[in-house]
Amino acid sequence: MSELAVHPPVLVMGVSGSGKSTIGQALTDALVARGEPCVFVDADDLHPAANKEKMRQGTPLTDEDRWPWLEACADRIAAVEADGSRCVMANSALKRAYRDRLRASAPGLVIAFLDGSRGLIAERQSHRQHEYMPTTLLDSQFATLERPQSDETAVAVSIDGSVDHTVREILAALAVTSG
Repeated sequence: MSELAVHPPVLVMGVSGSGKSTIGQALTDALVARGEPCVFVDADDLHPAANKEKMRQGTPLTDEDRWPWLEACADRIAAVEADGSRCVMANSALKRAYRDRLRASAPGLVIAFLDGSRGLIAERQSHRQHEYMPTTLLDSQFATLERPQSDETAVAVSIDGSVDHTVREILAALAVTSG
């Protein structure tokens, strides 16, 4: 069995404010604590300056804005995997087409969909300051969201509980998909 089959990359996805970066980093820390080589990548860091500025101004990104960013994300996953580590990437990946693009470069990709109500996420967003993502874009995020389908290797995880609880649910799902 290949290393990729044992340690597939993980996409932590959801709308802005769902906790992708927090959960992704905590999941990476838990995997590293288990002795697994693992690298966390926040896809926000891979956005070009023009995308960040557009969002900062309150304008939703178009698919044309996202494709080069998704290419950079796919390249980063491949680079981490090539170095022998599992990649855990926080990435909104709101549309099926975006996830398909990432999966084309990482066929074993496991998706952890952070699932929460608009009200809960709006409440969380009201208590945080994001570099470029205003709360006014939350409705466009929900309008764009295409929930993972049954033919995607995905688990929907409620974000109603603690970070630790969410990470434990993802770890349990990874044990099933890897084993």
